[in-house]
Amino acid sequence: MPRYKLVLEYDGMPFVGWQLQENGLSVQGRLTEAIKAFSGEDTVPRGAGRTDAGVHALGQVAHFDLAKDWEPDKVRDALNAQLRPDPVSVLACERVPDSFDARFSASARHYLYRIVTRRSPLALDRNRAWHVLHALDAGAMHDAAQALVGHHDFTTFRSSECQAASPVKTLDRLAVTGTGNEIRIEASARSFLHNQVRSMVGSLKLVGEGRWTAHDLRKALQVRDRAACGPVAPACGLYLVKVDY
Repeated sequence: MPRYKLVLEYDGMPFVGWQLQENGLSVQGRLTEAIKAFSGEDTVPRGAGRTDAGVHALGQVAHFDLAKDWEPDKVRDALNAQLRPDPVSVLACERVPDSFDARFSASARHYLYRIVTRRSPLALDRNRAWHVLHALDAGAMHDAAQALVGHHDFTTFRSSECQAASPVKTLDRLAVTGTGNEIRIEASARSFLHNQVRSMVGSLKLVGEGRWTAHDLRKALQVRDRAACGPVAPACGLYLVKVDY
């Protein structure tokens, strides 16, 4: 029974998230329907990350098994045909060993968060970035962010609904750069807690506004209290960029 690995791109706005849910359309659900439509087989693909409603993907990874052996290019093209007109695209498909698991085989996940700072409303970037009406100090945000890099208890930056067994994670990279009126926050780790990236971004925005200092961010981390977190950044600015194996 061959196993297939997919690399996917999608616009998260129409979906309740990656994971199958009863309350709306999910990326996993649409992919399940597409697999059934072209192969006749009932199989639920497993993803590398359970992106939330409104979160986008440039390089989500999923895997699934089929009884029939199909050429990977045919699987890619057949799925894309079945997924239309929903904003989901299969960028690549390949056969992988049975030991491959999109979630558990991953060695790193890379996320990007986009903030656009300007007075005028967003047209092309509407629902693609967090629209902030005033300038932010990207340098101060980057310097403060380094306090979060490393092995820490991230309870402060964890959703109250997070189901992870432990709040302890190792954040490998958190970089903030600014070009023109766009601020890009890049985060890399083997795995993340629920809402961790958006929680960190919301707190870093306070630093960029001058309302928090680097010391305030470090203190918020150290108290290990969700109430100490800044506002959670909106989902529309977050992208799952890449998964390493």
